[in-house]
Amino acid sequence: MSRTYAIPDIHGRFDLLERAIERVAADAAGHRVTVVTLGDYIDRGPSSRQVIERLMGWKPDGFDIINLRGNHEAMMLAVCHAQAALEWWIRNGGGATLNSYDEPVAFPNLRNLPASHLKWMANLPLLHADRYRIFVHAAVDPEAPLHAQNEEALLWRRYPAGSDFGHGSRYVVHGHDADPHGPFVGKGRANLDTLAWVTGRLAIGVFDHDRPGGPVEILEVS
Repeated sequence: MSRTYAIPDIHGRFDLLERAIERVAADAAGHRVTVVTLGDYIDRGPSSRQVIERLMGWKPDGFDIINLRGNHEAMMLAVCHAQAALEWWIRNGGGATLNSYDEPVAFPNLRNLPASHLKWMANLPLLHADRYRIFVHAAVDPEAPLHAQNEEALLWRRYPAGSDFGHGSRYVVHGHDADPHGPFVGKGRANLDTLAWVTGRLAIGVFDHDRPGGPVEILEVS
């Protein structure tokens, strides 16, 4: 049996990422495994740098690891490339990321941020699609083909409250829309973001490669 594990928004919680990696490794024994991380590795929580370094170095034998970009990585890149104001990033939790790099929030020297980390973020894909599902940080436009998706939708859009549609015949797996009472698992999509950086509860979706639809199981670490 082949399985895909989807890990949603970490937001600087290195402790939860480590527990998620351990839980996936234990649960996946004997299976062919793909792991998709859904973006938003940084900001808000205390250990963004450690999260990035762990993901950059996470290359276990027998696993396909696919790290997607989230809107918080997009914000950091925009600021570091002088395409957006620092204050915008700070208002959205960037100060915690700067602290994790030992940079003062008031007057950071962005040139001190490791170029390898920024390059890694810039090269992250915006979605991953398999036979039955689409994995994305925020949302997929149901009216547009996958090759013509708008970056703003993939990184920033939120599904309307109560909506439960996928993309054509494919199920959509996403984070971004934090819900401390989640995860939400519907017939057309699943939102796995449980505001883990605050709640201390991270939900991992488990999907069977050969079975369409939603998760066959939700693993929780805390």
